[in-house]
Amino acid sequence: MESQRNLLFIALLVVTYLLFTQWQQDNAPAPSEPAISQSFEDTRGATQDFVPPSDNGAPQVKAAPATAQLLTVTTDVFEMKIDTRGGDIVQVKLLKYETEQGNGIPFTIMQNGPQKYIAQSGLTGANGLDRIIPGRPIYQAASTDYRLDDQDQLVIDLNYAGSEALAVTKRFTFHKNDYSVKVDYIINNNSATNASVQLYAQLKQNADGESSSALIPTYRGAAYSTSEERYEKYDFDDIEERNLNKSTPGGWVAMLQHYFVSSWVPGAEDNNQLYTSFSGNRDAVIGFKAPAITIAANSQASTSATFYVGPKDQRVLENIAENLDLTIDYGFLFMISQPLYWLLTTIQSGDFEALGMSFNFGGVGNWGIAIIIITLIVKGGMYPLTKAQYTSMAKMRELQPKLTALKERYGNDRQKMSQAMMELYRKEKVNPAGGCLPLLIQMPIFLALYWVFLESVELRHAPFVLWIQDLSSLDPYYVLPVLMGISMFIMQKMQPMTIQDPMQQKMMQYMPVVFTVFFFWFPSGLVLYWLVSNIISIIQMKIIFNNLEKEKAKS
Repeated sequence: MESQRNLLFIALLVVTYLLFTQWQQDNAPAPSEPAISQSFEDTRGATQDFVPPSDNGAPQVKAAPATAQLLTVTTDVFEMKIDTRGGDIVQVKLLKYETEQGNGIPFTIMQNGPQKYIAQSGLTGANGLDRIIPGRPIYQAASTDYRLDDQDQLVIDLNYAGSEALAVTKRFTFHKNDYSVKVDYIINNNSATNASVQLYAQLKQNADGESSSALIPTYRGAAYSTSEERYEKYDFDDIEERNLNKSTPGGWVAMLQHYFVSSWVPGAEDNNQLYTSFSGNRDAVIGFKAPAITIAANSQASTSATFYVGPKDQRVLENIAENLDLTIDYGFLFMISQPLYWLLTTIQSGDFEALGMSFNFGGVGNWGIAIIIITLIVKGGMYPLTKAQYTSMAKMRELQPKLTALKERYGNDRQKMSQAMMELYRKEKVNPAGGCLPLLIQMPIFLALYWVFLESVELRHAPFVLWIQDLSSLDPYYVLPVLMGISMFIMQKMQPMTIQDPMQQKMMQYMPVVFTVFFFWFPSGLVLYWLVSNIISIIQMKIIFNNLEKEKAKS
């Protein structure tokens, strides 16, 4: 009884808070729409770019006057714009992901408008061009338009050969069906003395952007990984309050949002320094600085990093860098969510890989059906726990007449009522909390499934049937939430009511209505999952209760 009262109280608090927060967001003034397309002038703010300090002094030199350009690179997965000032990536459109379902407009993940979000890299250090040249170096390119077309690989060289002793080629390498880009620096030291440079790479994003809904809590901000911390969030408030400064072998830095991620991955064998910075115009920076390399006189050296920008694809990210797949944030239940994600994608695609073997058994091809099947598998696997839970409920239901009699006998004397109830439970050998343990064991699995459905980019704009054409958005006609509420009402009627307080009983009776409204804002894929889970629970309850009745009749 006490556990049900506490559960009711917590549920009401959570629902009230989430609904109030959503109401505030829905009624807040709409922010100005960020500019997606930009002219060349948008990139001229590079003179104020943050460049991490070198380990040694680096006197600035005067660069020869030059004019920057925007280069357009088109592959089969994205359209990217590169500014020849510094060779920064200032815009990325993901061609396989629409801004809104069916509008044909590619999703712009990075852009250099008011809501700045760009990727930068360069050379700092004693002789690093980005440190010694005010406003950063301006590279030269053979063309302003590059296309992958039918090639498997596209290589673009940006060259700098000023009055400095170093001549640098910044090389971008793109591959077909690949969201990662290899960035190499090929450095020629044309002087008679040794030169020292350090590669740095960083992500810059304006901190004033859209926040996640309280109903659908997703993270927007920075993250990093070190040898000691596999995955650590470092949000914009953290960056504003204190600068990150960590040294680690390997590691990576990233900027996260719902379904998508960008990341810089340095050399795994290098001892890299991770850092953050926050500017007065509220641009947050997270990046890394590689160890200094020495280029002997009249010789050549190189250094490189990998840049990724695209969907949070668990199978792809885990092959780029260790722990990068953790940016698909399943929270503290990731060890359960990851195998559930594997099962979900295997059911949908039919691609099976295990023990060095791979084959395709023909998947269902529909993410909604995959959700139904995985819910059936999970609920079926947990049936023994469910049976124990509902058996305890059935015994409690049998005691309802006796509990009602005790209430009539003791009236409002709560102390005597409680004593009499405990005596009745002891005499009948019934544990009122007997159904709690199985529920506690099952809850992490269902929460893990919840995060899988919430974080899986595969569900974005994925159709199910009829009017459900996007499992990542709400049901446009609220059919699934209403059906979920009805199923919750049926489940409530099948379970014994152990709460004796009339006010709490009324509140419990209204819970299906409250949760139905609550689920109006949930993605239809999540509502489908809860609806199927409830239907299976109803069937299981019916079977278990009927079997108990048959056993009771035989005895």
